Amino acid sequence: MRLPLPHAGDDPAPPGGNGMKPWSPTGAVVAPIEITSINVQRGDVIQIGGQPCRVADLRQLPLGAKRLLFETGEQLTMHPRTRLVALRVQKRW
Repeated sequence: MRLPLPHAGDDPAPPGGNGMKPWSPTGAVVAPIEITSINVQRGDVIQIGGQPCRVADLRQLPLGAKRLLFETGEQLTMHPRTRLVALRVQKRW
């Protein structure tokens, strides 16, 4: 799914336009993917309790588990059988 990102400038919409600010494509694609402790990556965004949390760091634990450290300071332990849906930004050239 391609999401339009707002233009970097704060210019108002052109007169007679549809009221939306212009946007420029950045080549970034946000895709929902299923993640496990094997394929989770830094930068993945996981919704927990209705709040989006971005993975800032990962720590390997015994028996294939991983501890996810989020930008907000919270932590989550993913066991090998844990499956979550995350948003991952994939840059295309």
